[in-house]
Amino acid sequence: MKSKILALLGSTLLTGTAMAGGYQVNLASQRQIGMGHTGTGLVTGTSSIFFNPGAMAQARNGVTIGASAIISKIAYQAPESNNTIMADNPTGTPFQVYGVYGITDKLKAGLGVYTPFGSTVNWGNEWNGRFGLNELSLKAIFVQPTLSYQVTEKLGIGAGFVYSTGGVNLKRSIPLEGSEGEGRAELDGDASGFGYNLGIFFKPTEKLSLGLNYRSQVDMEVEEGTAEFDVPASVQSRFPANGTSFKAKLPLPSTLTLGIGFNPTEKLTLAVDISRVGWSAYEKLRFDYGADVNGSNFTENARNYEDVYIYRIGAEYNVTESLALRAGTYLDETPVQDGYLTPETPDSDSRGLSFGLGYSINENISIDASFLYINKKERTDASNLSGGIGGTYKSIAYIPGVALNYNF
Repeated sequence: MKSKILALLGSTLLTGTAMAGGYQVNLASQRQIGMGHTGTGLVTGTSSIFFNPGAMAQARNGVTIGASAIISKIAYQAPESNNTIMADNPTGTPFQVYGVYGITDKLKAGLGVYTPFGSTVNWGNEWNGRFGLNELSLKAIFVQPTLSYQVTEKLGIGAGFVYSTGGVNLKRSIPLEGSEGEGRAELDGDASGFGYNLGIFFKPTEKLSLGLNYRSQVDMEVEEGTAEFDVPASVQSRFPANGTSFKAKLPLPSTLTLGIGFNPTEKLTLAVDISRVGWSAYEKLRFDYGADVNGSNFTENARNYEDVYIYRIGAEYNVTESLALRAGTYLDETPVQDGYLTPETPDSDSRGLSFGLGYSINENISIDASFLYINKKERTDASNLSGGIGGTYKSIAYIPGVALNYNF
């Protein structure tokens, strides 16, 4: 019983943040979402801060403010059961704010604030996986000051420093023996980390452009998290009476992206991005507690994620000088191997389909709107290697978004 409780505690906290392959918030620009979230091989305006700092030197001075609404549905079915349980997830609201300003004709500075990781999943207190998870809420906000320099008319380079701040709150039931019933655990902590974003942009011809972007791994560290336990008096001696602190470190993976932009006509833009995400950095999850929890001061669980690829394609067509229509699609491979599926973000290969439009009100003000549909493949997993909850999972998401741009 002692080892089972410790395994469950260690298998949950912060896992949702790490599951960016499953709930990675790839919503960095409403224009680019409409194009399948391509953009590394294009000058995307102020959002080049995220997609490719090397292209930012060619962007107009301006400010962008945008947000999306993630409406997600997750279904679970236990082994040998026809009963389907739906997670009661609130609507997520990832956002992006970008600003670009020219210091000289060739050198530009920018600042981006965006949310590449974060979600909430709520399974409730009654489902059969409650000893793995009741509810998980997490957030991660990246702040990225950036510089970009146009070396020649065809070549640009750029770099940005990343500071990440966020937090996590987890609630789960604790299995206790016999008449002792069930207890409750709540773990809460603030996390932070550092990284960088590098980019090269090359436009060899008027119709063709190429980009290479590297977003580094960011190690999110929780230094003084709090763990509290509500358990019956008969087993209270196993748990810290007033809770305890904990420390943990979690790698948010690096991403290397090659992007190609092509303009077969003046009105049509095509884009292709291929990304390799360094999920293999997430080998295990360890927590060190300030006091013994059920007889031990740490927990450790294997994750053994794999590096994966994301394939994206998108298009934009300028119907008039004021109106642009967009569409795109992508395939995002899961980094989670069989046997390691968990209920925080039950992951599988994701297929995305998007469309959008842009409308210029005048020379300085424009609006972008997008809609993204994500369909994750149904997946069945015994989850016997990581303390997960075996069964069949299915996830979909509907994500509308809008952004306002002001150029000067």
